[in-house]
Amino acid sequence: MKIKSNDKVKIIKGKDRNKEGKVIQVFPVAGKVVVEGLNLMKKHLRTRKAGEKGQVIELSAPVRVENVSLVCPKCNHTTRVGFKLDGKDKKRVCRKCKEFID
Repeated sequence: MKIKSNDKVKIIKGKDRNKEGKVIQVFPVAGKVVVEGLNLMKKHLRTRKAGEKGQVIELSAPVRVENVSLVCPKCNHTTRVGFKLDGKDKKRVCRKCKEFID
């Protein structure tokens, strides 16, 4: 997967279009990522003990990887990701400024 956790991404489709955030969690098999503070959903929690009140919690729901674009840390533009060999390691490369991402 070309997007990893702690990457800065911009959502390019959906209700949160043009908003940026940090990737918290990646699900490579499902092809989804969770972006901090975006694509919020509300979850209703039931009481556990008698006498307590229920709660409504806002959580960040997963977004499909196709609807997210990586923001390059060097040039600060949204970009596609390429790969380049650096010695024996295969590293991610920004397609716009040609710099290594990690």
